[in-house]
Amino acid sequence: MQLFSTFDNNIFLELAISTLEKRGISKENIYAIPLDNRTEERKLFDSIHKSDGTSLIDIGMALATAFSVIGTSIGFELAWGPVYWGLISAFIGFVLGFAIRLFIELVVKKRKRYLKGKQSEVILIINCEQAKGALVEDILWEHFAIGVAKINKS
Repeated sequence: MQLFSTFDNNIFLELAISTLEKRGISKENIYAIPLDNRTEERKLFDSIHKSDGTSLIDIGMALATAFSVIGTSIGFELAWGPVYWGLISAFIGFVLGFAIRLFIELVVKKRKRYLKGKQSEVILIINCEQAKGALVEDILWEHFAIGVAKINKS
């Protein structure tokens, strides 16, 4: 049986490995592999092949609609008429909404992205007998593993 788990690179990983060794798992059956975490920034604009599910134009479209209604109603009293002023105010609303959303993505969510969630730093692979699988899994969870998976060898 093989067990895979991910850990932060801290003292709990070392404690888990030493506990496994004390419980009869030899050093040759324990593999610790460090991961390289992403260092480059995520792309803000989506391509046709890949999207992160974040829309930059949602606030812009809502403000464009609201501004165009207001601009059209005011445009009845202005020189160019309601159609031109509705289009001009829709464009202004869209640009304003797009700028707001861009600011939110670049400044506000960038800070949250660094604080949010844990990133795995080490993968721990343990080879053991079927009988010790539950014991090894319990040891990994007790030492704050981020995730654990089991594969039964047939």
